[in-house]
Amino acid sequence: MAKRGGFPGGMPGNMNNLMKQAQRMQRQMEEKSKEMEEKEWEASAGGGVVTVKVSGKKELVSVTLAPEVVDPEDIETLEDLIVAATNEALRKMEEESAEVMNSIAGGLGGLGGGFPF
Repeated sequence: MAKRGGFPGGMPGNMNNLMKQAQRMQRQMEEKSKEMEEKEWEASAGGGVVTVKVSGKKELVSVTLAPEVVDPEDIETLEDLIVAATNEALRKMEEESAEVMNSIAGGLGGLGGGFPF
């Protein structure tokens, strides 16, 4: 009588290896996430008159303004420069974070296409 169900060709061993690899990848991602939270990224706007730093926790850490950018008659420009510098610093942080996580996930060998079902 023919066997029904199960995985032909030794699949349980391959599944075990896949689970170990996924657990290792999860540990690496957790470690890198902690490292990224401790880092800071800096960006400037307006030729360097506004500089901001953000953390890997997506928090604004500092804002540095050159005295010449502080014009009581033109608050809108200062606000725009702060927003632009902050967005650029956050973009840098997100880009590096994505690169780090992709380098870890890339070790799984194409998780989406690697399954036989």
